[in-house]
Amino acid sequence: MSETINAPLRVAYLIATKRGEEDRGPLVIMAPRDARSRLLTEGELAWVYGPRRHELATVRIDPGAREGDVVLRDILGAAPSETVRVIKPDLDSRGRRPALG
Repeated sequence: MSETINAPLRVAYLIATKRGEEDRGPLVIMAPRDARSRLLTEGELAWVYGPRRHELATVRIDPGAREGDVVLRDILGAAPSETVRVIKPDLDSRGRRPALG
């Protein structure tokens, strides 16, 4: 996988929700160009690979988001200013996922 196609994204902000809040669950908010380069569309699931773990999250595309940055909600294992990779799941093949290098 090419570095330019799936460049790391900087965590600009983290949102942690509490039990009972209406909007909860893993979410990644990103700029349209970043989403397009990863072939991601609004509302689909994507893997968010952080420095300590990875998790599936719903994609939200925000035209006001800064390119190269993401906002994460309810994603454990990432902190502001760290980098993460957001990757479209490969649902067509089975077996081991390729190394992220």
